[in-house]
Amino acid sequence: MAKGLPKRAEDFSGWYNELVTKADLAEHSDVRGSMVIKPYGYAIWENMKSILDAQFKATGHQNAYFPLFIPKSYLSKEAAHVEGFAKECAVVTHYRLKTGEDGKSVVVDPEAKLEEELIVRPTSETIIWNSFKNWIQSYRDLPLLINQWANVVRWEMRTRLFLRTAEFLWQEGHTAHATKEEAIAESEKMLEVYADFAEQYMAMPVVKGWKTESERFAGANETYCIEALMQDGKALQAGTSHFLGQNFAKAFDVKFSDANGKQEHVWATSWGVSTRLMGALILTHSDDFGLVLPPKLAPIHVAIVPIYKGEEQLAQISEVAHKIKAELQELGIIVKFDDDTKRKPGWKFAEYEMKGVPVRIAIGPKDLENGTVEVARRDNLSKTGYSQEGIAPKIKELLDEIQANLLERAMKFRTDNTTEVESFEEFKQVLENKGGFILAHWDGTAETEEKIKQETKATIRCIPYDSVEEEGTCIYTGKKSAKKVLFAKAY
Repeated sequence: MAKGLPKRAEDFSGWYNELVTKADLAEHSDVRGSMVIKPYGYAIWENMKSILDAQFKATGHQNAYFPLFIPKSYLSKEAAHVEGFAKECAVVTHYRLKTGEDGKSVVVDPEAKLEEELIVRPTSETIIWNSFKNWIQSYRDLPLLINQWANVVRWEMRTRLFLRTAEFLWQEGHTAHATKEEAIAESEKMLEVYADFAEQYMAMPVVKGWKTESERFAGANETYCIEALMQDGKALQAGTSHFLGQNFAKAFDVKFSDANGKQEHVWATSWGVSTRLMGALILTHSDDFGLVLPPKLAPIHVAIVPIYKGEEQLAQISEVAHKIKAELQELGIIVKFDDDTKRKPGWKFAEYEMKGVPVRIAIGPKDLENGTVEVARRDNLSKTGYSQEGIAPKIKELLDEIQANLLERAMKFRTDNTTEVESFEEFKQVLENKGGFILAHWDGTAETEEKIKQETKATIRCIPYDSVEEEGTCIYTGKKSAKKVLFAKAY
């Protein structure tokens, strides 16, 4: 096990916190609850961002940018929205500082009080719909498909790097449509984009479904979500897409003239994923030795480490390494040849293992003689000898194999840790002794949902799309239930 990294089985929370730091992904800042994303962590986020951005644009969306500050009155226009976010908002009350009486410190200038307080955006529906009011006049202006990459602030009291921070990075899509059917189709389509990204790029299987009424986004008619299962048996909401109905259109009076000249309110959606996906990536795949990255998101696919004595041997190995590097790069593989003479090979091996580089190639004196290299896989820690000749296509195949293996391994974990129960006693036993996803009947009431949450800390993560109609009785009340829903303790 890597030095200083706790074992997951003994201290999962400590393992996660240490891994984020030791893999050089992020660190706490001096601003309580906020984080510094370090270059290696940001490189992973950039890979996520570039892939998603391309997928959004392929589905017709355009990027824009809206203000960080929102007039307080805007939040008051949609009652459910302000109720949902009121306790999380950071508020700007003054616009100037001045030098204190000691001549050294700075204090808030009491004369610089804003006439109307500004909210640091927790989400941008209100400020964006205020703009949409000016952008939409006719059915010819629809659909309006906008995405924003931004930061938002939600004043969290208990924080954890990537998973829950006061400020985080995300994207938020906001769209307007002529009909209800179009808006619902948009919400569902974007959830499919998220699910595809999670499984095909993150190698993280997800359950698609609807949120219950009490778990919906503030101001939404319907919230669609993807839920993933982490290695500690807890669920993590990995993305949401919301059908907003006409709530925001009516709040901000956004209307359009249809083909017959009749004025109608538009129909709306919003959808988003955040740097929380970084936490999901870590918690899904990593092990007691450090980070494990799926190749499709790794900033470095292959690290080549020379093992040598003396400059002459290093020069000979470097010649081979550069040849292999060039061949790999021709296939689009990102390679780092680490010929830093200040670090020993053992340190480098541990470093690339901790950082989750999918493949490591070691080249030593015997490899020069035999025309071979040693290839180490990060996903299963196996090592194999490869011929230097024709190595590039084999490494490409290996990267594909690693990507597929990580998804298969995560799917097996989810299957092994998904349990169907028929009674509340069984529910509590599984939750206590095994955890994971639990499929159980629920009577459909918010009251029962809240009581189960209070007694067990488990919540309904979603009503799965693939939940079959299966008449039964609620595990808590014994009342009739049409289908099973997905419960879990969650991040």
